[in-house]
Amino acid sequence: MTIASSARISGLAMSSNVSNQLLIRCPCCLAIVTEQSRSRDNQAEQLLCTSCLFQIVQRDGIWDALPLERAAHYAAFIADYEKIRAAEGRGSRNPEFYLALPDRDLSKRNQPQWNIRSRTYQCLASRVLPPMEQGGSTRLAVLDLGAGNCWLSYRLALRGHRPAAVDLLLNPFDGLGAADHYQRRVPYLFPRYRAELNRLPFADRQFDIAIFNASFHYSEDYGRTIAEALRCLRRPGKIIIADTPWYSCQQSGEAMLRERRTFFAAKYGFASNALPSLEFLTDERLEVLQESFGLRWNFLDPDYGMQWRLRPLLAKLRRRREPSRFRIYVAEVTQ
Repeated sequence: MTIASSARISGLAMSSNVSNQLLIRCPCCLAIVTEQSRSRDNQAEQLLCTSCLFQIVQRDGIWDALPLERAAHYAAFIADYEKIRAAEGRGSRNPEFYLALPDRDLSKRNQPQWNIRSRTYQCLASRVLPPMEQGGSTRLAVLDLGAGNCWLSYRLALRGHRPAAVDLLLNPFDGLGAADHYQRRVPYLFPRYRAELNRLPFADRQFDIAIFNASFHYSEDYGRTIAEALRCLRRPGKIIIADTPWYSCQQSGEAMLRERRTFFAAKYGFASNALPSLEFLTDERLEVLQESFGLRWNFLDPDYGMQWRLRPLLAKLRRRREPSRFRIYVAEVTQ
């Protein structure tokens, strides 16, 4: 089987109506994957790396590109994360819950956080995407990194774009499995991949945009994570970091982490620090990335409302640490 035919097989949801499909790269040995097969029970599609024999298996519409040793690395983090998210009331058995996101949380459990996601998306949709869409004639290939329940990929698909959703979580409430609820609203369901941010299962330069959707702070190494996203981008392209906490200084971010771990330990019995994630941004951290990769960050400040704008002042009056702030960081990638 040729590489070209492999790309057609492993592309967007195996749909014959979709062109410009994805070329897959082995996350173990980095070779291009060129063979496809079906399991003996005819229940799973498999992409086989003929160089190292690693199999990327598709089950329930999700391609699992996470090697066993990396799955073990993330196992405690995933278990803790899913336990906390379930306790917070994330997800629903009602398909309408997912279709209403990010504008409304029909469960009414986490509406303040969804208000932030909604304002962020409105900013992206009105200020970032239009210059690239060229009057609606351009279908952008978008890499949705840290897709969660895939609400952003769904919204992008409704705009006519070609998203690919990446996350570690498979579950049907808060992970990639939740995307099944979008099938009846889009012509084809975008592809979903279980993979880590630092070892993406895609060949070079296939996407127009790589967006970290409230996920960049889970990275254990910002440099490696940015480098991997850049590898997957065409030139010119855009890399976007959205809804990652920002602090004016390292000390404020570290204070936030201490408070959060104390809270989680008291409420859930564990500190939720199974991964050494970096958890927040500062100007210094952004400058390091900018200098290392020849990027120039531009940031947008979505309007999250008066109460949000007053948070820094109220914290100062109450002699508390500075609260986190969210911005959208966008860098044009040309080299």
